[in-house]
Amino acid sequence: MKYLFITSILGFVLIFTNCKKTFAQENGRKIKELKSGWLFIHKDIPNGAQPFLDEKGWQEVNIPHDWAISGPFSEKNDLQTTRVAEDGESKAMLRSGRTGGLPYEGVGWYRKHLSFGKKDKRKTFSLEFDGAMSHAKVFLNNQFVGEWPYGYSSFSFDITRFIHFGQDNLLAVRLENQTESSRWYPGAGIYRNVRLVETNPIHIAHWGTFITTPQISASKALVKIQTKVENLNNKAESIRLETIVYNRENKQVASISSSQHITKNSTFIQQITIPHPQLWSAQIPNIYYAVSTIKEGELVIDQYKTEFGIRQITFNPETGMTVNGIPTKLKGVCLHDDLGPLGMAFNKSALRYRLNLLKKMGCNAIRGTHDPHDPEMLELCDELGFYYIDEAFDEWKAGKVKNGYHTLFDQWAKKDMEAMIRRDRNHPALIMYSIGNEIREQEEKDGAKIAEYLTSICHKEDNTRPVTAAFNNMNSAIKNGLAGVVDIPGWNYKPKYYSIIHQKHPNWVIYGSETASTVSSRGVYKLPAKIEIMKVWPDNQSSAYDLEYCSWSQLPDMEWKAQENESVTGEFVWTGFDYLGEPTPYNANWPSRSSYFGIIDLSGIPKDRYYLYQSHWSNKKVLHILPHWNWKGHEGEVVPVFVYTNYPSAEVFINGKSYGRKTFDQSSLLDSYRLRWENTIYQPGELKVVAYEKDGKVAETKVIRTAGPPSTIELKSSTTQLSANGEDLAFVTISIKDKNGNLCPLADNMIHFKVIGKGKLRAVGNGNAASLEPFEADYRKAFYGKCMAIIQSGHQRGEVTIEASGVGLKSSSLTLEISKK
Repeated sequence: MKYLFITSILGFVLIFTNCKKTFAQENGRKIKELKSGWLFIHKDIPNGAQPFLDEKGWQEVNIPHDWAISGPFSEKNDLQTTRVAEDGESKAMLRSGRTGGLPYEGVGWYRKHLSFGKKDKRKTFSLEFDGAMSHAKVFLNNQFVGEWPYGYSSFSFDITRFIHFGQDNLLAVRLENQTESSRWYPGAGIYRNVRLVETNPIHIAHWGTFITTPQISASKALVKIQTKVENLNNKAESIRLETIVYNRENKQVASISSSQHITKNSTFIQQITIPHPQLWSAQIPNIYYAVSTIKEGELVIDQYKTEFGIRQITFNPETGMTVNGIPTKLKGVCLHDDLGPLGMAFNKSALRYRLNLLKKMGCNAIRGTHDPHDPEMLELCDELGFYYIDEAFDEWKAGKVKNGYHTLFDQWAKKDMEAMIRRDRNHPALIMYSIGNEIREQEEKDGAKIAEYLTSICHKEDNTRPVTAAFNNMNSAIKNGLAGVVDIPGWNYKPKYYSIIHQKHPNWVIYGSETASTVSSRGVYKLPAKIEIMKVWPDNQSSAYDLEYCSWSQLPDMEWKAQENESVTGEFVWTGFDYLGEPTPYNANWPSRSSYFGIIDLSGIPKDRYYLYQSHWSNKKVLHILPHWNWKGHEGEVVPVFVYTNYPSAEVFINGKSYGRKTFDQSSLLDSYRLRWENTIYQPGELKVVAYEKDGKVAETKVIRTAGPPSTIELKSSTTQLSANGEDLAFVTISIKDKNGNLCPLADNMIHFKVIGKGKLRAVGNGNAASLEPFEADYRKAFYGKCMAIIQSGHQRGEVTIEASGVGLKSSSLTLEISKK
């Protein structure tokens, strides 16, 4: 049966960088983040791992690092001619910006010098990589340590036997990205964090804890903690494992101690009861943490912290998902890994900014597409409150691109699946494992065999969560048995068929694993405002009236009608943010080089569609009006007005003239979730919407006025204070306004930036999917009145000021405080 019940308590390992008083003692484990002091070169060098090498010409970089994001853009970068069956194509077509038009291909070398004292000989050392793109080969002192080809996997190598103690040591990493290896921008380089981990020979293994709860009630939770301990000594040892659990107020709530005689590797199984547990959910993300300490006698030889949340989740074919007894609809989005103008170089502050925007929209779930994301993605989902689907692959053995994952599957699929699950299985946010996205084995007779193989790996490594996969070829996936192998089949773009699937397979839980794929460009409105499919405009933009979509997809309104059925568990919209690559419907229309699917644009500025979803998903009162009101040359003509709101009714006025009050009409698809005035006549002046409560009282008013010539620059930051950690970010939105403070919605002024103080200008953007301006620059053209500057803190306390100027515009500045770490 496809009826699942999950009861689990889940945790993830945190490194002791900021120890509370509980951890003041020496814990036997040291973690060093290897962020600075790296040298990089973007070319192949036969002897790149040799310690004594002329490093002249190498670039000094910090990790995480994406070597391709600095550009330049070029139509020739990874130019592909291919048939995309998933898009319904019958023949091969040119795709110029499919992987972002950035130079991610080729070989890159990284080098870093490390020191180990002679006294360190008694210790064990390992290197942990959160991800390196791609085909990573790691060397220490010109000796091959190991390799991991899948660029999205996290991995670890024991380097102890390669170390020259008391001498200089040379760490080298070779990466190689092949052409036609991706369907989107994959980035390039050591784009996630790297750590050097020092432990005693007896220590808790890499990803060595697994926490679940067999029982949860209001009065208590039974916590089961499995801890794998490694003994690299050549003799048996007697050790004690002490585990203490604390709540979010740092108060001890439970503890247990176990002793064991170990020879090599051993697993401790401990059970602790937590009284009156505070449950985790996306609404209330309560977190506990466990401190695991290994002792020989009273000597602490290893210690680390595992954060977790207690929650009960059930999936039912009739009622969908229930969290802690509360019916919960998945209001999710799909996200690719890249961070827009920052590229693939991971930054937790940037991801936090993105997730906070989604949270305010009413989003409660993330599908990490189509690969394992950075581990800090799951940490933030735990902290902020998002349900998460962990996805492993976009390909199995049947390839979509020439050099895609199918070339690795036979040798690496099991290792990559295990790595993803062991790393992530303790996160309370994690609700499902996805073994694949739109895999082409849906079409093959024996496709179910591979699905069965991957599903069995998931069940073996973690039997507390269901396994899913995202199917776009519904009939074939059902016919060949593939959809029946996974615990919960996901459906891409099939809202019309949810009821049919439910009738034919009443034991299946149903959800939309990928929905909508509506396309739009922020601030760009096309007339007439009508539904268009795969519409291509001369300016390489898509209309912000939110009525354009793809040949395989739908409008949000179409999906929402199907989601009204309580047996449908929820949806994951494609996509939360625009991402680099896949510029549908402009796949062959250079200079388009990033997507149009996002609810929020590539630079992090919400599109109109953000407010449509917010009005449907959130409890926040929403009143948003579109389009802008600068339509020179269209005087006296119809310019439709749309209102996105969750108030019962609204009325539109143009220069004081009412165009009538409207309410939602469930008999009309486009009037079920948005209010539309299709007879509004444009005249310069004032466009006003008045929202009303059920009793007819005025609830809220919004006004848009026809803007005059650009006059001033407004700066608005996502934060007023940054941490002096060298990585914290402020997203500063630049708006071009007239002398009366009205946004100039058509402005495309070039804006120049100057940053002074204890920070720097990290990147710029404007959300224009067809712009070839570099992200790493001190200038940016406004795109329909706005652009974005990203400020990064330094390592010193103080202030950082950004100044913005443009020809004919009054300059503006903004100062941010940089406080202690």
